[in-house]
Amino acid sequence: MTLLLLAGTGQAVEIASALSKAGVDAVASLAGATRMPRDLALPTRHGGFGGESGFLQYIKDEGITAVLDATHPFAQSISIRTARVCAQKSMPYCQLLRAPWEPEAGDDWTLLDSEADAADHIAPGATVFLATGRQTLERYANLTGCRLICRQIDPPDRPFPFPNGEFLVGRPPFSVEAEVELFTRLGVDWLIVKNAGGEAPRSKLVAARQLGIRVAMIKRPAQPPGQKAHNVKEALAWVAGL
Repeated sequence: MTLLLLAGTGQAVEIASALSKAGVDAVASLAGATRMPRDLALPTRHGGFGGESGFLQYIKDEGITAVLDATHPFAQSISIRTARVCAQKSMPYCQLLRAPWEPEAGDDWTLLDSEADAADHIAPGATVFLATGRQTLERYANLTGCRLICRQIDPPDRPFPFPNGEFLVGRPPFSVEAEVELFTRLGVDWLIVKNAGGEAPRSKLVAARQLGIRVAMIKRPAQPPGQKAHNVKEALAWVAGL
């Protein structure tokens, strides 16, 4: 067996370490969205595959016999493509899909279908903290009357696309205390976040709750059919059962 681990999350780092220690024949792949990603304990391929045909060629060339998808829950196109290809080739496929966040007592959430819907709820003059990454920044073009702050892992390689915005560089994880201090210093009125789930990224939601900051929560996109693991333990058990 040669396992392909589609990485890109903190859970993928844990899985890669466990697979390496167990001596599993596995390789990891990172899409390349982050310029300086965390090192993985497996041989790692960086960058896209060049579409479905490139992915098929890679599987053939590397002798891949199973795929564990530990990408972000919003990496919809990657997961759907991978699940489809694996089904066509009758290849074992499992998606690690952590449970979505649910509002708790004291939370003030507004659910959004997409980033562009934020302008329907956020009044001009608000300071808006974007914890959704730089890839979808253009979808906030209609928040013209707000101050926008976008946090990203890498230093920006281009100006903010709107005159009312700025970048903030930071590499997770972030503690609740650090998020409280940051949001207070910036005077944040709204936090916009994708419903990625997971414990480490939850700190910003806890900080927002403590400070009474409103949260615009972007709903998850549809996920592909197929085998699911909900945590690292379940994912490793799936690998062990191959």
